[in-house]
Amino acid sequence: MEKDQNIIVEEQNEKMEEATEATNEGENPTEKKEEIKEITPEEKIKELEDKVIRTFAEMENQRRRFEKEKVDAFEYGGFAFAKEALNLIDNLERSKQILENDEALKDTEALKKTLDHFNIINKDMVSIFSKNNIKSIDSIGKKLDPNLHQAMMEIEDDQKEPGTIVQEIQKGFMMKDRLLRPALVGVSKKTENKVDKNEENKEKLDNK
Repeated sequence: MEKDQNIIVEEQNEKMEEATEATNEGENPTEKKEEIKEITPEEKIKELEDKVIRTFAEMENQRRRFEKEKVDAFEYGGFAFAKEALNLIDNLERSKQILENDEALKDTEALKKTLDHFNIINKDMVSIFSKNNIKSIDSIGKKLDPNLHQAMMEIEDDQKEPGTIVQEIQKGFMMKDRLLRPALVGVSKKTENKVDKNEENKEKLDNK
C-alpha cells in the first residue's frame, strides 16, 4: 500500500514539473525581442551614395572657405596695421593746427618752414598709403552715405541740400573695396525760421 502511494506521489511530481516546463516554454511578451528590419542591398547602396555626396559637398565648402581666407589674407593682411597707421596722419594734422593757431609763431619764418616740412611728410605718407591701395574718402559736397560717412553734427545752410556734407572733422579711408574707417562729418540742414517758430509757439499758448 505504501508502495502504491509513493508511485502516486511521483506521478504527481512529474505532472507538476511538466506543467512548469510548459509555462516556462510559453512566449513572454515583455521578453520578446523586436524584429530587426533587414536592409536590402539597393537601400544600402543608396545610403552610401548619400553619404558620399554629403562628404563631397562638405569638402567643396571647406575648399571655398580656404580659398576665400587665402585671398583675404593676401589682399587685406595689413588691414589692422593700416588702421593703426592712420593715427600718424591724424596726429600730424593736429600738430599743424596747433602751430597755426599759436599767436607767438604766427607769420614767422620758422612756422612757415615747419609747416612746409609737415606738408612734405603728409604727402609722403599719403603716397605710401596710395601705393598700398589705401585712399581717402571724398566727403565735402557729397551726400551723406552711411556706408562711408558718420554724421557728427548738423550745420544750418540754405545753400546746400539737406544731408550734404559741408564739414569734414576726420578723414575716412578705404582699403581697396573695404572700409578702413568712416569719415566723421558735419551735414547741412535747413535754417529754422524763427519768426514762424515764434508764431507757432504763440498759437499753442493761445489754444491752452
